[in-house]
Amino acid sequence: MKTHVRVAVIGGGLVGCSILYHLTKLGWKDVVLLERDELTSGSTWHAAAGIHGLHDNNNISKLQYYTMKLYKELEQETGQGCGIFQPGSIYLAQTKDREHQLRIQAAKARYFDVDFHEVSIAEAKELHPLVDFTGIRCAMFEQDGGNVDPSGVTHAYAQGAKQNGAEIYRFTPVVETNQREDGTWDVVTTKGTIHAEIVVNAAGLWGREVARMAGFELPLMTMEHQYFVTETIEEIAGMDRRLPSIADRDGEYYLRQEGLGLLVGAYEKDGRFWAEDGTPMNFGHELLPDDLDRISDNIMRACERIPALAEAGIKRVINGPMIWSPDSSALFGPVPELKNYYCCNGIIPGFSQSGGLGSLLAQWIVEGEPELDLFPWDMARYDSAWATKSFTKARALDCYAHRFKIHFPFEEREAGRPARMRPVYERQKEKGAVFGLNYGWEHPLWYAPEGVEAIEDYGFERQAWFKHVGNECRALREAVGVIDVSNFAKYEIKGPGAHDWLDKVVANRVPTIDGRSCLTPLLGKRGGIAGDFTITKLADDHYYMVGSGIAERYHKRFFNAVPLPEDTTFDCLTESWTGFNIAGPKARDLMLRLTDEDLSNDSFRFMRSKVMTVAGIEARVLRVSFTGDLGYEVYVPQEKQLALYDALFEAGTDLGIVPVGGRALGSLRVEKGYGSWSREYSPEYWPQEVGLDRLIKLDKGDFLGKDAYLALKDKTPREMLSLFEVNVTNADATGGEPIFAEDGTPVGRVSTGAYGFTCGKSLALGFVKTEYHKPGDTFEIAILGQPHKAVLLDKPPFDPDGERLRG
Repeated sequence: MKTHVRVAVIGGGLVGCSILYHLTKLGWKDVVLLERDELTSGSTWHAAAGIHGLHDNNNISKLQYYTMKLYKELEQETGQGCGIFQPGSIYLAQTKDREHQLRIQAAKARYFDVDFHEVSIAEAKELHPLVDFTGIRCAMFEQDGGNVDPSGVTHAYAQGAKQNGAEIYRFTPVVETNQREDGTWDVVTTKGTIHAEIVVNAAGLWGREVARMAGFELPLMTMEHQYFVTETIEEIAGMDRRLPSIADRDGEYYLRQEGLGLLVGAYEKDGRFWAEDGTPMNFGHELLPDDLDRISDNIMRACERIPALAEAGIKRVINGPMIWSPDSSALFGPVPELKNYYCCNGIIPGFSQSGGLGSLLAQWIVEGEPELDLFPWDMARYDSAWATKSFTKARALDCYAHRFKIHFPFEEREAGRPARMRPVYERQKEKGAVFGLNYGWEHPLWYAPEGVEAIEDYGFERQAWFKHVGNECRALREAVGVIDVSNFAKYEIKGPGAHDWLDKVVANRVPTIDGRSCLTPLLGKRGGIAGDFTITKLADDHYYMVGSGIAERYHKRFFNAVPLPEDTTFDCLTESWTGFNIAGPKARDLMLRLTDEDLSNDSFRFMRSKVMTVAGIEARVLRVSFTGDLGYEVYVPQEKQLALYDALFEAGTDLGIVPVGGRALGSLRVEKGYGSWSREYSPEYWPQEVGLDRLIKLDKGDFLGKDAYLALKDKTPREMLSLFEVNVTNADATGGEPIFAEDGTPVGRVSTGAYGFTCGKSLALGFVKTEYHKPGDTFEIAILGQPHKAVLLDKPPFDPDGERLRG
């Protein structure tokens, strides 16, 4: 066994072997995989191993299509069969909402140039004669859908990795991982110690245990999952082809051919946890006791849809554990608090995603950053401070029980909440707040007026809350609104090295004059937009920085990349400080009632700050507003939040003050064409593609991403961030919708959509190929899967010259 390697991958399941294989494809040969038992032990071997391409997230779709294509290439490369069956998949819609969902997917398929198209009921019956299509509104056919052999695929990855120079050590349990002072790792096994420069936790069912060896917790929970395989069915035995699989998500089961019978599985409402405190180390190829009664309702629905199933005998039952994250998406990427430690855990549809996950994690390790933005899967989206065991259990059960539920735009899941609340929570609730979850924090989405129940409806079309959000927007634009921005990430940097440290982190010049603020991008390893911040100089050697709240842990990786001077401190204030955005034409009038400061435009201009007393509380006040209107962000310690909130509303009653939620803020910022991190700003996008290149100062010295930006700054943008007015009456774009030229050519996709209540237009921000970026031109945006005319605007419809913002 080797004693020193570049990378040690822990876990010999599907994903671990894929990561090892992709590391070798990028040229890293000195890599090993450590497996406690035999390859595929754990959840890999008993998986149903279905494969499909389209996903609600466009980047996950790319990842899945890459995986599906890779399996055939693996067979050719290694000679190891992957057991690929691709007879296609038929997707059924029994409800209007499911029909919307399938038509949305069909429109995206045109963008991706893949085959996912509608078939008539007669065509569907010909494809799968055993199905009773009674009650089906529409059917879609995915030509490449199917399944693979779990063992075959895993061993193909392993064989490919070994052919490329990697080594695999089976029956080699890892018992410790100890980090050295230089950031490398001693990986202690029962057969000796390996000194690894980098460790990858791909331990599947044992991901929690492996993480604890390194001193951190992963929010994962194991649950039982059952499917069964029938005896031979005569109708199938008499066919000369393989039947397509059936995706009847409204029926809440999955079904495909297995041998000459059928494989049927279900995610029941009454799910069962297993090994809550830790997966037994001696568990391997065992199964759990059968309990088909738990999925009987699902089975009955499957029998109604496939009558031949009701007559078939059961050949075998598989009840095996699966390990879930709180949102059923992977926990992916480097651990922000540790050097040289990566995770790829909690993968549910592994056989659709294994290739893409392995490729992108290998890119992250070798090249410093993956080519696709996978923040929705980044492990940094959770923090153990709030993603506790109880939270994880509640969310995992909710995800399991609603595996086939439609996830609508704007949907907020209630399970596991509330996790974290601010002092003002109950007061906001009294005002009718409907809350969402933001990095663990409860935050107001919108406010139900008196007489309206504070609950949400969900759907693809505009919901009941639409009009209430509109009222909030109009009230702010006409008078003054208060938006809780406490969830923005807030940082304090103090000491003689504060300025120089910040200057090495961000791309713009850091202010040198007290009271000055700047907007600045943070650049990634490839030169893209890894973040955007407002930095304010409060006093000598004292800075205040505000960024995206959901990216707080994500941005730790960048902050840690620049050593902090010994005489300088960096503190996160997100929990201990709170903030409100007071915005609208009467915002200054309200503030003047609560402070003696001179707030005239001559004294307190846009992008300036002051430490001042507001309602008797010392506050940090920034003259900025994400609404695009006259506004102030007022930050105070958390224990002062409620007093400030009450003072604002008491002082503003006759000014028409209203509480405003996050949904309204989303509409207001789109009216101004403002981008938002993780939507319009992403490591995938070049600064010149999103209009932030003007904020990059190349003459100030070195900073993160500078060399990468220099290599691309003179390149023609591949695509341009664009604002559209869309001709639609019953729904708005929400993100991910494909954009087509008038001749049907796919030319881009929506990043954010909203109805602009001030201008009375449905709007969409999105990316369009540069050669098509011509203001005034007409496009088609597929909303609810149907084409809608859209005009590319040359300027935002609200206050295009910034007169309100700076006035």
